[in-house]
Amino acid sequence: MSLFKRIQNIFAKHEPPAPEKSILTVGPGDVVEVSLVTYQVTGKSTNASRNATMLTLQDGTTIRYLYIEEREKTVYQLYTVIDGRLDSVDEVPTTIEMDDVTYHLEEQYNGRVLVVGKAPFHTSGDQYIWQFQSDGRELLRIEWQDGRFMLYEGESVLPADVQVLRGT
Repeated sequence: MSLFKRIQNIFAKHEPPAPEKSILTVGPGDVVEVSLVTYQVTGKSTNASRNATMLTLQDGTTIRYLYIEEREKTVYQLYTVIDGRLDSVDEVPTTIEMDDVTYHLEEQYNGRVLVVGKAPFHTSGDQYIWQFQSDGRELLRIEWQDGRFMLYEGESVLPADVQVLRGT
């Protein structure tokens, strides 16, 4: 290699390295590990006004949902869909009892969600959310969008138990 080429390479602008995927930027096709279980991300719902994301995770035939919200610290909650029904969005109670566990309403909010991939609601739009917690720290989440309810039960997850294994 000539001296001129070497000097030219020193002053040439190199492409910056691609930023690493964070748990908030992963999307369909990425692989994450939650509580030592490896999942493929198949869908994502993002609520920008709350800086929150709900990832649809799949491990074989098992489908789970990881809720992530950036607050003072990042909050992680892992949910499973449960069967249930509510009659009206106006009649969501503040206390719900299921399987001898009493859940109390902690937070109720709404916002516009953007949906990518396979998610419980296939279109973007306004979504209403009720988050409950029991005295035993078990979680219950109710979502309503386009006239349809989804109910989830779950648990909090430690931040160290959530890792991005491979991003696309």
